[in-house]
Amino acid sequence: MQLIKAHVTNFRSAENSEEFRVDHVTCLVGKNEAGKSSILAALAALNPHPATPMIFDRERDYPRRFLTEYASRHPKGDAVAITTTWSLSDDEVAEIEEELGSGVLNAREVKVSRAYGAKTPSWDISVNLPKAFENLFEELKLNAAERAPLKAVSVTKDLIETLTKLETPTEKQKALLGKLKGYTSITGKVQAMLQGYLPQFMYFSNYDRMEGAVSIENLQQLRANNQLNEDRHRGHRLFEEFLDYAGVPLKDILQVNTYETFNAKLQAASNNITDQILEYWTQNPDLDVQVRIEPAKTGDPAPLNQGTIARARIYNQLHRVDTPFSERSAGFVWFFSFLVKFAQVKDGDVPVVLLLDEPGLSLHGKAQGDLLRYFEEKLAPHHQIIYSTHSPFMVSPDKLLAARIVEDQVEHKGPRRIPLGTKVREDVLTRDPDTLFPLQGALGYEITQTLFIGKHTLLVEGPSDIIYLKALSSALGKTKRTQLDHRWTLCPAGGIGNVRSFMALFGGNKLDVAVLADYAHGQKGQIEKLRSSDVLKAGRVLTIETFTGKAESDIEDLFELELYADLLNNTYGLKGKAQVTADKLDAADKSTARVVKKAEAYFRTEVPATTAEFDHYAPAEWLMLNPAFLDVSRPGVAATLDRVETLCKALNDLLAPA
Repeated sequence: MQLIKAHVTNFRSAENSEEFRVDHVTCLVGKNEAGKSSILAALAALNPHPATPMIFDRERDYPRRFLTEYASRHPKGDAVAITTTWSLSDDEVAEIEEELGSGVLNAREVKVSRAYGAKTPSWDISVNLPKAFENLFEELKLNAAERAPLKAVSVTKDLIETLTKLETPTEKQKALLGKLKGYTSITGKVQAMLQGYLPQFMYFSNYDRMEGAVSIENLQQLRANNQLNEDRHRGHRLFEEFLDYAGVPLKDILQVNTYETFNAKLQAASNNITDQILEYWTQNPDLDVQVRIEPAKTGDPAPLNQGTIARARIYNQLHRVDTPFSERSAGFVWFFSFLVKFAQVKDGDVPVVLLLDEPGLSLHGKAQGDLLRYFEEKLAPHHQIIYSTHSPFMVSPDKLLAARIVEDQVEHKGPRRIPLGTKVREDVLTRDPDTLFPLQGALGYEITQTLFIGKHTLLVEGPSDIIYLKALSSALGKTKRTQLDHRWTLCPAGGIGNVRSFMALFGGNKLDVAVLADYAHGQKGQIEKLRSSDVLKAGRVLTIETFTGKAESDIEDLFELELYADLLNNTYGLKGKAQVTADKLDAADKSTARVVKKAEAYFRTEVPATTAEFDHYAPAEWLMLNPAFLDVSRPGVAATLDRVETLCKALNDLLAPA
């Protein structure tokens, strides 16, 4: 059975979450106090795993503002808190059809819900009873006469009653009655067959932490008293599971009575747990996990001051010192506890859905990436996972469609704010900015890690610079002239002042970086400072004015003035009095040689705002969509390409021979 939809109602802040789709790995994203934990807790109580028993408690969990109205709001029975939809597998359908015949199910989906006070979940299964009856008649080979008194029956209860009242039932009718009584009902039989396939829900919180040391005798007592599942003793239960995970279960520890055997078991356990933990803990490869069992020291705090003590210690090979497990970073303690917990269910016979509340909250961003990798490689092949987060590093950027937005919504009626409760939505692009932040952060981080994919990166001012260089280089290629080497990956830096930041962030990727910068009088100091710094190799900061012969230049100054004027006319559809010429453009602002500044001045004074408004990007975009504009027959193109070819040769000379 695969969980495909969930709908939380009448539970804490989730008065009506609205139905939402569930994927194999589903991420619930939302702000603090949005209600993510409420959604997970409601799911956990549907069919809880014994290790994390959860129940629906009316006084604690029913929305408090409606608690006094509970009876009037639910006159026909207790309130339903969770409703889920499950998809049946081919094997499950085949098993049902083997028992009841083909076509007995109207749909491959079933609903399972749970209400307050219910001892077990409720099932809603769409069974084709007429088809099921017909299949049974065929299986037992009832003839027409034997079927005749049964034709008007539509439900199992009535069929049993009709068969019971027959004065002289045939052997086949008796066999049918016996089979139906064994079922109780057809729908009940289907439910009984599916019951064992319904996964249990195991809930794990960010606050679950394994104890670093326990008294074996105390651990035995807690187990005997069935107290290990209590919140205050979760750390002890995790330690017991840790011993199982390490390969030295509690019963083995108590039975071993020779030193060498005991020592060999502990060393093997230490090696085993170290290998498994460090596969997914890349923050520090110099750690060893050690398991020790030794007599208590009387000076230690109770209950560690008597009997036999089991300890987990972490040895740092780099510093050659070991420390108690409890003194490690909060992130390591949580990660370790998490791996121990789910090693117990990964290969278990009972299907389990894992509910993780803010997993890895105390982990470094890189370690959160390790945790996501563990989800995909170790847990997802065996279990569905639903987890909540508000960290960008816990959202897989390639699986944004598996994210669900969780919000505690309110309705504004004048000055009043009326709570609508926690909602879970799939439309991730229409929620409020604070809620979306983790998704934006995840996507932004992924883009920055994948955008700069070239070994050789040329930093330019902005997107329009990239378009101009690509278009002009392509025009050079069409005329068999030297164009920009394909090994260059062009990247917008957003200005000369951002180059240092870029190198700090991505210099570790061993990129070969060069800079092509605009040049204005106010930037001279920044350019020279960058050239003299050690963030770039010498000679790898080029400026446009070197190739234009002007005192100041932007990328647009590579164009002949008449060609750029022609480009503006085509881009903006300038005609009549507003049409620009080289002379008009030059005269628009005599205080600068930069064609962009002249264009800005021309549009301010000669082009009505209602006709067009100049921006740097629009001409570049038009040129990209109309490459034929750079045909060499057009006035100004040849001289422009001469200039650009000189630039391309200078940039290509910075590359090592291919």
